[in-house]
Amino acid sequence: MTKTKFNVLFLCTGNTARSIIAESVLRKDGAVKFNAYSAGSFPKGEVNPIAIETLRGHNYPVDGLRSKSWDEFATKNAPQLDFVFTVCDNAAGEACPVWPGQPMTAHWGLDDPAAVEGTDADKRVAFAQTLRYMKLRIAAFAALPVESLERLSLSAKLHEIGQMEGSSSKRPDVA
Repeated sequence: MTKTKFNVLFLCTGNTARSIIAESVLRKDGAVKFNAYSAGSFPKGEVNPIAIETLRGHNYPVDGLRSKSWDEFATKNAPQLDFVFTVCDNAAGEACPVWPGQPMTAHWGLDDPAAVEGTDADKRVAFAQTLRYMKLRIAAFAALPVESLERLSLSAKLHEIGQMEGSSSKRPDVA
């Protein structure tokens, strides 16, 4: 791969929490090497307010974040994707669109913080934990020499990242 910036899409079912958090984190922490996007297979149309609150509270960008369909990235006018990461187990099991350019894929599943029941404090803790796990994955990803690793080796590294602390799925074959 010989590009100066790589396009990365994070997928989830509703595109309200995990994929939004991933997009924001990569947008800030990987801005030198990556363009970050997120989408959902069945987007809910709005971003979870606790996701926005959590990102703001940790100085991550929230401008332009919106819940949108993955169909936006399967058109001829969409950015050509280099990497597609599913961040929820449901999206990993769905039939994804055919992405132009055959991007590398991996599953980085995390539990859904929006599904946590309990007090507002419990929910905030779940979102903060999701942010922490995503930051760890993105730091590992951003540190990879993606422009010089051969495809098979890079694929193995991407799958290893998906198995880091907090993984909701121990199935490295997903995605």
